[in-house]
Amino acid sequence: MGYPFKQIEEKWKNKWQETNQFKTDFSKNDKKKYVLVMFSYPSGDKLHVGHWFNYGPTDTWARFKKLQGYNVFEPMGFDSFGLPAENYAIKTGGHPKVITGENIKYIREQLRAIGAMYDWDHEVVTSNEDYYKWTQWVFLQLFKKGLAYRANAPVNWCPSCSTSLANEQVVNGECERCGTDVEKKNLTQWFFKITDYADRMLKNLPKLNWPEKTKSMQEHWIGKSHGTEIDFYLKKKDKKKNTEKDEKEIMKVLTTRPDTLYGVTYMVLAPEHPLVEKITTDEQKEDVQKYIDKAKHESDLERTALNKEKTGIFTGAYAVNPVNNNKIPIWIADYVLVSYGTGTVMAVPAHDERDFEFAKKFNLDIKKVILERGTNIEDELIEAYTKPGTMVNSEMFDGTPSTEGIKKVTEHLENQKIGKGTIQYRLRDWLISRQRYWGTPIPIIHCEKCGEVPVPEEQLPVKLPYEVDLKVTGESPLKSNEQFLKTTCPVCGDKATREIDTMDTFVCSSWYFLRYPQNKIDTHPFDKNRVNEWLPVDMYVGGSEHATMHLLYARFVNMVLKDMGFINFEEPFKTLVHQGM
Repeated sequence: MGYPFKQIEEKWKNKWQETNQFKTDFSKNDKKKYVLVMFSYPSGDKLHVGHWFNYGPTDTWARFKKLQGYNVFEPMGFDSFGLPAENYAIKTGGHPKVITGENIKYIREQLRAIGAMYDWDHEVVTSNEDYYKWTQWVFLQLFKKGLAYRANAPVNWCPSCSTSLANEQVVNGECERCGTDVEKKNLTQWFFKITDYADRMLKNLPKLNWPEKTKSMQEHWIGKSHGTEIDFYLKKKDKKKNTEKDEKEIMKVLTTRPDTLYGVTYMVLAPEHPLVEKITTDEQKEDVQKYIDKAKHESDLERTALNKEKTGIFTGAYAVNPVNNNKIPIWIADYVLVSYGTGTVMAVPAHDERDFEFAKKFNLDIKKVILERGTNIEDELIEAYTKPGTMVNSEMFDGTPSTEGIKKVTEHLENQKIGKGTIQYRLRDWLISRQRYWGTPIPIIHCEKCGEVPVPEEQLPVKLPYEVDLKVTGESPLKSNEQFLKTTCPVCGDKATREIDTMDTFVCSSWYFLRYPQNKIDTHPFDKNRVNEWLPVDMYVGGSEHATMHLLYARFVNMVLKDMGFINFEEPFKTLVHQGM
């Protein structure tokens, strides 16, 4: 007779449940371990065997620490909002709430079957009102601090899912959920100012006991660089007099190499730049619009690929180089992104490979700026900028000026009031708006008199209605429920409407680790004392694919809550391990 594993495993799982073997005693925190694995996503589907590689080894380590005498807290929950359940509901005629509920019930049984020592008394389900009430509370704290704002901006748009996506949710130019090619679209959206915390997140990285590759990925994604912002002004044709005149309109350019300013021979704007429509001449409008339409269907990754053939179109307009008054043609090209820097590039084709390729293709001027070897480049730089018209070399191929040399050039431009030093990040603000139903409603009321008004905290949660038309239109299905949509302004009492977008599901998971230790409290999102005693999380396990999404967002929200006095620790996860590594 073989080993009767089913009977033996069932016996002990029942025994553990009856004796509350895995119930955590939070009063014993002198030798504690908070062990956490990234929770499951029942909006997508049930668990498959691959999930075991995340959950099984983590639980094994937690049991090992328990046998060593540690008081181990190992909770589990469900990241239950999201597009897959909504898309499946549209396809089958079901309802996301019902579909997700069935998946959760099934996954609970799957997790119980592996015999993990989860403390189920502390389960969280992000689509339950008692949880998303506090996700809305988190939004309101960011709104109060000026870190949540609404703006019209070009966003990544998935035509299949009919919703906007954060930059981090576009993979190889495709929607991470459905694989559809993503395009650019201008929408009024809600953002979190994660960029305000970029420098702080960078400084903390060396302190974290995380995989070096993951820390490098975050460092690259945040992408801090020192640069100089330079003002170019426009030269526009006066049709009545058939002459050119200098416009007061300024084009701001961000560059890390202000020393090459004398070598600029043309300018490039991103196709989406707001100046394009304003400066394009009548003769060029048709061709420019065709080019813009084509660029909308390319992802940022595709547009900036090193091996991509350079394309562009002349706007018919010109700018003026502020150091030598040279007239410079203004082009648009898809390799320039409106979301990075100022969306404008001063092209120096003699000393930049990308600009060189573009200039060669479109027969544009290439101007070398030469400096003899052996001279003091810092002194030469300053001499060049104090004597208009003097040539100065960027020494692209023989070495570049020191940081001090660049600093001197920037100081000179500042004195001339045509530039200033600045710090730039590759990281963009976190786009949290989603034009779909199955997510946390954004707790904002729109009033004609008062503008954007936050829902008072005592009125939370703003409940997600059950009855909606899930038909994909490009607008949130919440608009179809008039009872939800129509409300009154809490400030003036006049008629108003609710925000119809829902939040990115990554907002739900940006703070869930704080809710686990006291998941049933209904007066606060978490027990402050218990959280400060038990967190940061001692061991966090999950996929490396979350390096520039969830792991970045959770760090940001944790820092904000710390700054506002809700918690006393800055980083949420002490140690991070990726399964399979």
